[in-house]
Amino acid sequence: MSASGTAVEAGGSSGTGSSRPAPSGVRKAVGSALWAVLVPALLLVGSAVGQWVTWLGVVVCMATIAVAASVIGGFWHRAGAATLVSFGGFALMLFAGPAVYEGYMATVGEPVDAVVTRVADRDQRRGPDMFCTVRELGGDRRTYEVSQQENCFGQAEPGDRVEIRKDPLGLLDPRLPDSPDQRNTTEITLAVTTGLTLVLAGGTFYGGQRRRGR
Repeated sequence: MSASGTAVEAGGSSGTGSSRPAPSGVRKAVGSALWAVLVPALLLVGSAVGQWVTWLGVVVCMATIAVAASVIGGFWHRAGAATLVSFGGFALMLFAGPAVYEGYMATVGEPVDAVVTRVADRDQRRGPDMFCTVRELGGDRRTYEVSQQENCFGQAEPGDRVEIRKDPLGLLDPRLPDSPDQRNTTEITLAVTTGLTLVLAGGTFYGGQRRRGR
């Protein structure tokens, strides 16, 4: 009886000593929620910065995706969630930048009358092809060359008068107005960006909640 009890006690103490306490449900939920907020937020910030300094925005976004994939797939052992966040992050990069730019210009951009002086299709292999040169009709009469990133898609011809939107901070190039067949493009871009942000947040939170130990 004594020997049996000793064996059981030894086995129990051995198992207890080698096991690692699992994180509590509250602690796991809080950590998962923090990552679910941090990952999409950094991608949105990086995409917004990319509209000003392209290389810096790309570095921020790529670093965020790499760290998120490593944590979710490597430390939490949720390969499916890591894949979802990785592909969702790249998709968000494509939509978030234009969404931030268009929303910012539509909200705080200063309307300025201008005239289109030149439209060129440079037929480049990389980057935007269409470039529009516009000149202000008032104020400093400054001239700008804008690309497809600023909504130059050939909807205006040389000599056309347009109302451009200028960045009050002077950091971003002006944006050309939408053509009649471009209606609701900003709303669609914002909706897609919102959807991708929610998918990323949900995938990250799920990975954190369902994390597996080694």
